[in-house]
Amino acid sequence: QVQLVESGGGLVQPGGSLRLSCAASGSIFSTNVMGWFRQAPGKQRELVATRSSGGFTNYADSVKGRFTISRDNTKNSVYLQMDSLKPADTAVYYCNVKILRPGVTIEYWGQGTQVTVSS
Repeated sequence: QVQLVESGGGLVQPGGSLRLSCAASGSIFSTNVMGWFRQAPGKQRELVATRSSGGFTNYADSVKGRFTISRDNTKNSVYLQMDSLKPADTAVYYCNVKILRPGVTIEYWGQGTQVTVSS
C-alpha cells in the first residue's frame, strides 16, 4: 500500500510563489508517473503537471512557464514549484502516483493541500 503525504500549501498574494511537496511511503516501483492535479470549487479536478520516472514532463497550458515539477527518486518524492501565482490558481492540489505494471495501472492520491492566491 502506498500513502502520499503533501505539504506546502497556504495563502499567498498574486505574483507570489509556493512550493508543494509530496512524499510517497511504501514501494512505488521503478516505472511510475508522479504528478499534481487540482480542483477549484465547482470545477472538475484537472491535471497540473506530471513527471515520469523516465524524466518526461507534462504541464497544463495554464501553468506552463510558471510552474516547475521535479522529483527526487531516492526519496520517492515529487515537488511543484509555483511562481507568478494568480487568483485562478486557487484550488486544492492533489498529489498523484500512477504505478505502471504490465497489464495494470495502480493509482494513488494524496489528501490534498489548499492553495489560495489572494490579496
